[in-house]
Amino acid sequence: MQIILDRPRCEGHGLCEEAAPHLMHLDDEGELVLDQETVEGPDADAAKAAVRICPVAALRLA
Repeated sequence: MQIILDRPRCEGHGLCEEAAPHLMHLDDEGELVLDQETVEGPDADAAKAAVRICPVAALRLA
């Protein structure tokens, strides 16, 4: 499964980072950085949670 970020849509709320801190983080400018784009196993559950919690739907899974 792959995490896809719609960068223009992302507003840097950071809720996804709280849900999956080992998969993504906000940089010093408040831009989301995906530390891991391809996920499987337990990481897939964290990625699903990050996608669900994003208030602007900037993340999706494919």
